[in-house]
Amino acid sequence: MAKHSETSGIWIVDDDRGVRFVLAEALRDAGWHVREFEETAGVRKALRDATPALLVTDVRMPGEGGLVLLEELRARQIGPVIVMSAYTDVATTAAAYRAGAVDYLAKPFDLDQALAAVQRALAEAAHPEPISPAPLAPAHALLGESAPMREVFRLIGRIAASDLNVLVTGETGTGKELVARALHEESARRNKPFVALNTAAIPSELLESELFGHEAGAFTGATRRVAGRFEQAEGGTLFLDEIGDMPLILQTRLLRVLAGGEFYRVGGRELIRCHVRIVAATHQDLDARVAAGLFRADLKHRLDVVRIELPPLRQRRADIPLLAQHFLANAAQELKLPPKRFSKAALKAIAQRDFPGNVRELENLCRRVAVIASGNEILPADLGKSTQAPRGDWTDALRDWADRALELGEAEIHARAREAFDRVLLEAALAANEGHRQHAAAALGVGRNTLTRKLGTSRPRRKS
Repeated sequence: MAKHSETSGIWIVDDDRGVRFVLAEALRDAGWHVREFEETAGVRKALRDATPALLVTDVRMPGEGGLVLLEELRARQIGPVIVMSAYTDVATTAAAYRAGAVDYLAKPFDLDQALAAVQRALAEAAHPEPISPAPLAPAHALLGESAPMREVFRLIGRIAASDLNVLVTGETGTGKELVARALHEESARRNKPFVALNTAAIPSELLESELFGHEAGAFTGATRRVAGRFEQAEGGTLFLDEIGDMPLILQTRLLRVLAGGEFYRVGGRELIRCHVRIVAATHQDLDARVAAGLFRADLKHRLDVVRIELPPLRQRRADIPLLAQHFLANAAQELKLPPKRFSKAALKAIAQRDFPGNVRELENLCRRVAVIASGNEILPADLGKSTQAPRGDWTDALRDWADRALELGEAEIHARAREAFDRVLLEAALAANEGHRQHAAAALGVGRNTLTRKLGTSRPRRKS
């Protein structure tokens, strides 16, 4: 690729010299001219004589952070800007997008991903969309530092400012309502109502009235006019939890509201117009329910404009200690109890648990031990027998290793895993058969030639 001109250069701002070097070299190899800065003051000085075609900046640096620079560049109509950071919580991510960032790279990032983001930003730079200023983001109950949660935070920050309907999927207890609230709080609707309704918790014969309200005399016991959830959420966000359980007849009526933005109260004749953003959630497979005739395909398409998939807690074990300490501190404050802390052994025991009830189950455990643990330090014995992890399938350990390796951006993960897998099996089989290769091969169910070849590849360690 031919070298780009000076005026189309890319500027990188990061106090980490290693990050700057690696990203700059990748961009230079791709044909761009690159300038590097370790702090924002150098950028301001350089801006006196030139402007970048694209700037990539870290969020948190000694002294002034990248978000301050981002706000200034937006005011001067200089950009586009890509933000990168190891801090990918909802507030930071959303603040970056509100301040004008066109993309957000979570560290450590893949270089191919970074190059794709740069190419995309430059291609879209000819048609920038103005972003209105907004107040600083509130604190959020969504916590996590694992790769799956970083992606969730990135999506929330990216789509919160839009009016697109969102479908949040995930197992029970993963925090789907927290995602809906974060989407609302980071949107332009934040000063309007957030209204939640669990459609599975309302009897089907009452659900229509809950959604759309009713007039006096509409049915037995209806003594006065009552506004439904759509009216209550006017201008704001309506969160419909467990949408997969909604009866078909109500699905039809909901579809009409989403298509036309208007409805009648039960027993009413007044046409009511509504302007509400819908965030729906389900733990069920909506595609399977559509195929089974239990959910309308056209309604699914209306709701599933953008999908956010929440990972179960067992797929984000790295977040468990952070969540546990957060829930324990909250429980002590809420219940007016002396502060307590987990011992290292207790945190390790908690992190090994599967938590089929996900984050909700972990929170309940923390509330329980906040009350029943006698000392200030919570020990494994305080957790109860159910929290002691049984010996798990070997794939659990493999999954944990893979998660860590992927988060650290390690190379040749598949090849290293295969090599380790073969080595462990071969060593175990040879040890069990006193070094006899033919017997070891038979025990493993492979031919002796295969075993010999793998021995040459893996070079298992000999026992002394």
